[in-house]
Amino acid sequence: HPATRVFQAIRIEVNQELKALEKGLNQAIRVLEDKGRICVISYHSLEDRIVKNIFKEAEREGKEQKNYGLKIITKKPIGPSSEEIRDNPKARSSKLRVAEKIMFTTI
Repeated sequence: HPATRVFQAIRIEVNQELKALEKGLNQAIRVLEDKGRICVISYHSLEDRIVKNIFKEAEREGKEQKNYGLKIITKKPIGPSSEEIRDNPKARSSKLRVAEKIMFTTI
C-alpha cells in the first residue's frame, strides 16, 4: 500500500529508531568480548546504511587509535534465500551483516 512507506517514515522519526540503532550498536561493540561476533539484520535501507557505516568506522578507528577494532566478516550483506522469501515475504528486504571484535595487545 502506498501509505505504508509514509507511516514507516513517521514511525522511524517519532520513535527515533535510527538514533537508537546507532547508540545500541556502539554500546554492543564496546561490551563485546575479544573474537565475539555481532550480527545485525536490517529491514530498511537507512538501517542498513547505519550498520554498514558503524562497522566500517569501528574497523578504521581500531586501526588508528583504539585498543580494539572490528573485522567485517560480511563485506556485502547476506540477503534471504528465494525459499525464505517465498515462506516469509516480509523477509525480502532483510540484510544480514556480521563483524568480529579484535582486541589489540600492547607490547
